[in-house]
Amino acid sequence: MSRPALMHRMQEIAHVDINCFYASAERAFNPALEGKPLIVLSNNDGCAVTRSPEAKKLGIGLGDPWFKLAPRAKEWGLIALSSNYELYGDISSRVMELLRRYSAWQEVYSIDEAFLGVRGQPEELLQLGRTIKDACRRNVGVPVCVGIARTKTLAKLANKWAKHNPAFAGVCRWDSVPQAERDALMARLSVMEIWGVATRLTKRLNAMGIFSILDLVRADPVALRDKFSVVMMRTVLELQGTPCIPMEEERIGRDQLIFSRSFSTPITNAAQLRQVLSVYGQMASARLAKHHLQAKLLTAFAATSVYNPNDKSFPAVNVKLPMPTADPVLLTRAAHALIPKIKEGVRYAKAGIMVTDLRPSGNQKPLEIFENRHEERGIGSLLEEVSKRYGRGSIGLGHAGIKGGPDWSMRRDMLSPRYTTNWDELPLVKAS
Repeated sequence: MSRPALMHRMQEIAHVDINCFYASAERAFNPALEGKPLIVLSNNDGCAVTRSPEAKKLGIGLGDPWFKLAPRAKEWGLIALSSNYELYGDISSRVMELLRRYSAWQEVYSIDEAFLGVRGQPEELLQLGRTIKDACRRNVGVPVCVGIARTKTLAKLANKWAKHNPAFAGVCRWDSVPQAERDALMARLSVMEIWGVATRLTKRLNAMGIFSILDLVRADPVALRDKFSVVMMRTVLELQGTPCIPMEEERIGRDQLIFSRSFSTPITNAAQLRQVLSVYGQMASARLAKHHLQAKLLTAFAATSVYNPNDKSFPAVNVKLPMPTADPVLLTRAAHALIPKIKEGVRYAKAGIMVTDLRPSGNQKPLEIFENRHEERGIGSLLEEVSKRYGRGSIGLGHAGIKGGPDWSMRRDMLSPRYTTNWDELPLVKAS
């Protein structure tokens, strides 16, 4: 094969992103929502975290509080739904499983986007992008856009272009677009539009005369490394077409795991908070076991609302675990160290735990006197498997298994059915 032909078949990266993911997942099982302004609300039905294109046209902003939108919802024809995390997680899993069929290399970057390693000639890559787009719509029911380029940064930029330019029909290969058109696009877009560049960094770049993405592309990467960091140098090199950010098969190299949530009804006594911490301890154990990790330090905390002028209490405790562990019993006991710091009668609006100093499990077998029978029997993995099959709340240890609909659970008054994860809420099909 000639060198030019070989270069055409070099591996590129496809970035696949689900459009308005939460809204699209809701529409997949309720076609009546198509074409209507739809928003999905945050925890406790607080504010808009996802807006359909129709909702955006109404001027609804990301983070707009529901209590301000509700009075005009009927006038606008606006539909609001509570976050259906069970449904979204399952839809995401189905999409990622489908994407694995089209590449030997996949990096799941977030719940609604993934990178794929792809190979082929320009037309083959474009056709692959169209095939992926059509398969996601047909087999899972959600719309996606696909950006293809030599680097991750350019692939994300190509995806954004495909999403906002109807001429691409949802699929854009960066190098298939004439250079003049690419330069014109980058000249129009602020550096803030590029992956990894935030507001504060944008201001510093602007002070150097770098306002557009094209300005950044033409900058000296070494000079920017000296001025900022090696991360900025990599961004510039990626924009120039040099791959600097490797593909990762699984993004589990976390430094910490946090389990926290605001309560629908404030907690006012230690008994209620004990149950909350027990649930979080169990969740932390299951997550650690899933990724074959262990923790050496646990932090538990609680807090009153910043809008509560009467109660001000922010207790926290750090517990060094006797050994690296994912044992739900040890993690729950450590979390309960916060209980003595709780003030009875105070209205706590939030609580949580954080596990840190994470390390791979099984690296070093503990001495026999330090072995933990719960961890040896895989209790954490068992809890994760049962919860995954039968739903959260189906199993619990100690206080985490207490039934009775705790008042601290998240409020979701406008929750749609969990079509794929709850037997009682499966969709029904009737033939006349």
